[in-house]
Amino acid sequence: MSEKYEPSKVEDSFYKIWESRGYFEIDGNKSIQAKNSEGKEKTFAIMMPPPNVTGSLHIGHALTFTLQDIITRYKRMDGFKTLWQPGTDHAGIATQNVVEKQLLAEGTTKEELGREKFLERVWKWKEYSGGTIVHQMRKLGVSPAWSRERFTMDEGLKEAVKEAFVHLYNEGMIVQNNYMVNWCTHDGALSDIEVEHDEVQGKFYHMNYHFADGSGFVTVATTRPETYFGDTAIMVHPNDERYKAIVGKEVILPLTDRKIKVITDEHVDMEFGTGVVKVTPAHDQNDYEVGKRHDLEFITCFDEKGILNDYCGEFAGLERLEARPLIVKKLQDEGFIVKIEEHVHQVGHCYRCKNIVEPYISKQWFVRSEVAKKSIEKTYAGEAKFHPSHWLNSYRAWMDELRDWCISRQLWWGHRIPVFNCEDCGHQWADKADVPEACPHCSSKNFTQDPDVLDTWFSSALWAFSPLGWGNNGKMTNTFNESDLKDFYPNSLLITGFDIMFFWVARMMMMGEHFRGELPFKDIYMHALVRDENGAKMSKSKGNVIDPLDMVEEHSADIIRFTLAYLAVQGRDIKLGAKNLEQFRNFTNKLYNASNFLALNVDTFPDLKDIEIKTPLGLYMQSKLSDAIDEVRGALESYKFNEAASVLYRFVWTEFCDWGIEYSKASKDSIVELGAIFKETLKMVSPFMPFISDYLYHKLSGTTLEEGDSLMIMNFPKDVKKDEKIEEMFAIIEEAITAIRRAKVIIDMGNSKIAKAYIKLDKKIDTAVAKPFIEKLAKVEDIEFVDAKVENSITDVSNNLEVYLPTSEIDMKPIIDKLTKQQEKAQKEFDKLNGMLSNERFVANAPEAVIVENRKALEDVKTRLEKIEAELKSLS
Repeated sequence: MSEKYEPSKVEDSFYKIWESRGYFEIDGNKSIQAKNSEGKEKTFAIMMPPPNVTGSLHIGHALTFTLQDIITRYKRMDGFKTLWQPGTDHAGIATQNVVEKQLLAEGTTKEELGREKFLERVWKWKEYSGGTIVHQMRKLGVSPAWSRERFTMDEGLKEAVKEAFVHLYNEGMIVQNNYMVNWCTHDGALSDIEVEHDEVQGKFYHMNYHFADGSGFVTVATTRPETYFGDTAIMVHPNDERYKAIVGKEVILPLTDRKIKVITDEHVDMEFGTGVVKVTPAHDQNDYEVGKRHDLEFITCFDEKGILNDYCGEFAGLERLEARPLIVKKLQDEGFIVKIEEHVHQVGHCYRCKNIVEPYISKQWFVRSEVAKKSIEKTYAGEAKFHPSHWLNSYRAWMDELRDWCISRQLWWGHRIPVFNCEDCGHQWADKADVPEACPHCSSKNFTQDPDVLDTWFSSALWAFSPLGWGNNGKMTNTFNESDLKDFYPNSLLITGFDIMFFWVARMMMMGEHFRGELPFKDIYMHALVRDENGAKMSKSKGNVIDPLDMVEEHSADIIRFTLAYLAVQGRDIKLGAKNLEQFRNFTNKLYNASNFLALNVDTFPDLKDIEIKTPLGLYMQSKLSDAIDEVRGALESYKFNEAASVLYRFVWTEFCDWGIEYSKASKDSIVELGAIFKETLKMVSPFMPFISDYLYHKLSGTTLEEGDSLMIMNFPKDVKKDEKIEEMFAIIEEAITAIRRAKVIIDMGNSKIAKAYIKLDKKIDTAVAKPFIEKLAKVEDIEFVDAKVENSITDVSNNLEVYLPTSEIDMKPIIDKLTKQQEKAQKEFDKLNGMLSNERFVANAPEAVIVENRKALEDVKTRLEKIEAELKSLS
């Protein structure tokens, strides 16, 4: 083996071999697939959160895919028939925005291209982006069933979407209503969770509305003066004594001749502003409800693009936000605005294009909230578990307030809504056919399809079962098997970021339960964010974004994967920096150097199952391996990836390398056994670091991956023999070595070999076995076990033993001289500090912080002095 591991020469070639052999597919591990205690086939299914075809992967994706790959590889090695379903998402708004920006940069628009040509352009972009994403995944070493890769707008999944929509429509669970929605003037209707609410520095405009009878005016405050053209009332609280006299009166809308009434409603906060509120039912969510209660007129004063209409007089044709300063100036010039205050308030923004969102009345399609009822009940009953468990509280908070889900989007890219309207008889129906033969009511062929597309999350909500063949209606049958729904639904586990809990997770639970009668997964692991090393959120504007591909090129896929797993503490954000990557680069080196040491001593090593462990050191390391296996299995079964990685790190670095390999220098006959144990350890490492573990396993076996099987289809270690008696003995050996090393430090011979040491044991062990290990690692030519204290010796006392280094065989003069000088120096420091603190004038005048600092220094030097005096006493 060369001195240095070169991942660039291993990773691409190994991945090609794994994939070409079909290891990632559901029968890739056929030779080790097993049955459970009930005699049923063990199956494991996990669905990849399909990344959006909007560009390339970020480090958050790398975390998601790494954790999914670790658990998938573990289950595959543990005998499960395993499906990790890969795919990508069409991501309606996001992808359309990307392509629209490209067109604008080229000096054209989607409207100039037309719907058909525009969609051709988006499909081209999908091929490019999807290809980039899949390439990045392969570079990370992930192992989904690539032959079954799906896209949320492929032919089969289009069928599934239509199947779901038509079914819900016919049940009355999808309805079309004029309703107030969140409206982006660029992207159209948005659901509640697609609106990001940010605190902004705005203004409070105080406007006078004059009474129609000329008896004065009333002052109203608003943050959105451009919407006042849609006012249809002014309201005050029914208990507000200040305004009792004006209730029922009419005011004239500024700059217009339109009259509106003063009404009362308990929605008004008497303490806020003037206590008088304008009511704009068509442009405010709360006013919308007020308008319905009081049967007010609903006046829309701008269109879906945000352009003011004829209700706005001279400002018609202007964009709403551009019109605001012009409207304000006119109101000021005419004397209607009496005061403008600075005002911090929450404003909704489109989660994709960041445009300010408007409440807007529009005819849209909705999934009724009743669809989620059973999934909520089953989740509350514990049929699905969140990891960490506190996410159940967040789920509750959202689902308890669930509203109807707006699913129609005013886009061209996406699943076209399968609803048709007959132009002759007015009949409306949902149909699974791309083009129905005729109107089912009057047989007319004169009908049109709804122009809108479905919310991206509608198709994603089916992802737990649609790639398994549900509703595919005979399309793309080569990507799934007849038994898939039986074998892999419900899925075993979902791993995803917490930020799409409501966009995706809750909706999958809703749709899965509704269409399959069961929640779609038993366990839901929500990972946190990957931040930079200072804890800042990554963003392009900050310049702290980490590209997973760059990291793989610089460090290796194994290092990135292990780093992310080690840092993935449940419920805690990951701070990722250079020091973390360096730590696990060193771990990679540790694995490689351990293999190198073994290979220098023995040419090839058997597998643990093919050898009987006989030497004391072999039995000890096998027993420690048994502990590590149990801990890693326990951590992975409870999705504590960081704990599993930590156990591996500790076992390899401390127990195997720092102790096991060092012990082997006193037990050459154990090296073959240690090699077999290390090969078993590499099987445990494999799900985390698949490349180097396969490479080293074959090197130690005297084989190559090209000639043999990969670790990924070998059994994950289990039921390795434990020997508590031998562990107890080696614990005493380690304690003795540590005690001797401590005692040697006292005489300044920490790393030097000494002639003699005595050990008095409190526990009985096989001293003949222990002696060579202690002599070798403690660097003592001869160890003697005694029953009584040895006089004239340096002593170290620990829990189970005492060690004695005889002073008669050591030249003590240089040591005593050195300690005496340290004693004199420490005494001078003590006297100086003690003198200062005994001086009343100094104590009275010095700052408190200085007094505290000097008192601490006096305590420290006193402790040091006592330690030196004790050492001198022991030496004399």
